[in-house]
Amino acid sequence: MRLRTPYGLVARAWYPTARQTVAEALAAGDVDARTAADLGYTELPVSEETAPPDMAVAAGREALAGADCPAEALSTVLHASVHHQGHDAWSAPHYIAHELGADGAVPIGLLQQCNGGAIGVELAVTRLQGDPQAGPALVTTGDRFLMPSWHRWRTDYGMAAGDAGTAVLVHRGDVLPSDLVLHALATTVAAGLEVMHRGDDGLNATPLGHSPMIDVRRTKRHFIRAFGVERFTKAAHEGIRAAVTEALADAGLAPDDPRLRYAVLPRLGAKAMAEAYTPPLVQSTPAALLDLGRATGHVGAGDLNASLADLATGPWLEPGQYAVVLNGGGGFTFTAAVVSRPSRPEQASRDAARP
Repeated sequence: MRLRTPYGLVARAWYPTARQTVAEALAAGDVDARTAADLGYTELPVSEETAPPDMAVAAGREALAGADCPAEALSTVLHASVHHQGHDAWSAPHYIAHELGADGAVPIGLLQQCNGGAIGVELAVTRLQGDPQAGPALVTTGDRFLMPSWHRWRTDYGMAAGDAGTAVLVHRGDVLPSDLVLHALATTVAAGLEVMHRGDDGLNATPLGHSPMIDVRRTKRHFIRAFGVERFTKAAHEGIRAAVTEALADAGLAPDDPRLRYAVLPRLGAKAMAEAYTPPLVQSTPAALLDLGRATGHVGAGDLNASLADLATGPWLEPGQYAVVLNGGGGFTFTAAVVSRPSRPEQASRDAARP
């Protein structure tokens, strides 16, 4: 997606204080030693009390405060999630907008699996580019992974799930401050891989109609038997290379540009990333790999957005330095975003407005 002009970003993440360490998970029998080693996580954030939309609201408040942006100025609130939001036949995005005080914003819900937050940023930019009068857009995510419907260590291969809310404020950069400047976004699609999360199941009439607990391992085993893991690996490598190459080109960066400091990985398990994500990323740019997910796990729809929050508030980027942030999600889509640190906080709006 070519941006007519860069956009300002303010990104925040909210995590519960409770954590389950790998040692605790091993002692409880939640994960075995070999799987824990393959995943490479140190701990996972666990929310027993705070529901996903409330985690998104908490992150959203921090993002709005960081931008000194009143909630009533928002034109859009986009909310992405993977798992249950706390109620049935109900709109979490409307709840989030109302709780934030953004009652004039259009609330939109996104079901893009683990790439939902990234697609939300893309749609926010689309809204701002398409309507010159639209105010800033807020993209939130929120997911919580509790039994009996989701086992955070066992429901899926290649990842363990942490609970978190994220929020990214997207604006034109002409008035509000920015933690980061968004220069380019690129998304590629491999829709034929939707079968990985469906297997050979028919489409049922009720939630959890195929099993009492969501079991992605079962559907992935069917995919591997039917098509081989190579089909996914090939499609993932092609999609990731294409997304990263397009995003860097649209940002005006050569793959080896010395200003490109990091290539940021998704928050999947270490072995899964080494097989599916790291090879095409290394082939696309020599920038140093940055893995920010060892103490968070995979945070549902919010991996890319959580990484933006870390880049926004952490020490990794100096003024004028860039990062390409990668993510993927079931279906499949792969998104790469190119961001930079503004030259100085007071210059953020001018950097965001610079072509």
